[in-house]
Amino acid sequence: MTLATTSLPAVRGSLKADAPLGPLVWFKAGGVAQWLFEPKDADDLSDFLARLDPAIPVMALGLGSNLIVRDGGVPGVVVRLGKPFARVEQVDATSLRCGGGASGILVSSTARDAGIAGLEFLRSIPGTVGGFVRMNGGAYGRETCDILLECGVVLRSGERVTMPLDALGYTYRHSILPEGAVVVSAVFRGVPGEPAAIQAEMDRIAAAREESQPLRSKTGGSTFKNPDGHKAWQLVDEAGCRGLRLGGAQVSEKHTNFLLNLGDATSADIEALGEEVRRRVKAKSGIDLEWEIQRVGVQSPSRKWEGDYLKEQKS
Repeated sequence: MTLATTSLPAVRGSLKADAPLGPLVWFKAGGVAQWLFEPKDADDLSDFLARLDPAIPVMALGLGSNLIVRDGGVPGVVVRLGKPFARVEQVDATSLRCGGGASGILVSSTARDAGIAGLEFLRSIPGTVGGFVRMNGGAYGRETCDILLECGVVLRSGERVTMPLDALGYTYRHSILPEGAVVVSAVFRGVPGEPAAIQAEMDRIAAAREESQPLRSKTGGSTFKNPDGHKAWQLVDEAGCRGLRLGGAQVSEKHTNFLLNLGDATSADIEALGEEVRRRVKAKSGIDLEWEIQRVGVQSPSRKWEGDYLKEQKS
């Protein structure tokens, strides 16, 4: 990627140019970030964004579990919240304040130790608090909107705001958080519970995931949203896509709403396979599957889209 010559503001954290993103996402594929910023704290992030040219795009990156980074890379600044944002602390008998970089496993385990039930489902979502809040992450009948009280956000302008639940406009796997905003904290509330019972529920969820999902593969989690009244995996299966391959990408045979990188897949392979699945499901059932996985960045300059397929450009 050609780097901009724009002078970026000084930071106290880490700011790297032309940083590979493939190693940071679950698919282990994709291009580079024009700039990768890991702020030291929320003030560092706020100061940086306040002084950053407003024309430069900003994107937050969590664990990269539900993300396709396109092969041409991501222009602008990618913000990754590291250890300073991974803390979880108890607020009261049933509430936790969680950093935007804290994992679902850490949040649910802290809740268990504090005797707070109702947050067990976060154990099953391979992401961070920032991603849960932005996407209304959920699993096993529960969603972020069921437990969120408020979140701390650094807007693209650098302004720090606290947003209550009703300001996020939650729908299925969607919020109205502004583009370029970064979630740096959230307060979750559960109900009183016994640690042993909470652990038992977490174990049940973990076992169910292990049995039904290809957790040990290079994957991006659930690929498509469940349409009203339907299960995405069932529609994919009925369209004959179980095990379907394109380049180094494959539809999982264990769970057909998961795409896999078999080892050498490009992000173009993975995304084109998803589009082919969408085409076949539409032809079979008449239903338009919507992507749940976020796709960011630009296509490789040597390729272009033609209909539902990715073709090599002719020289």
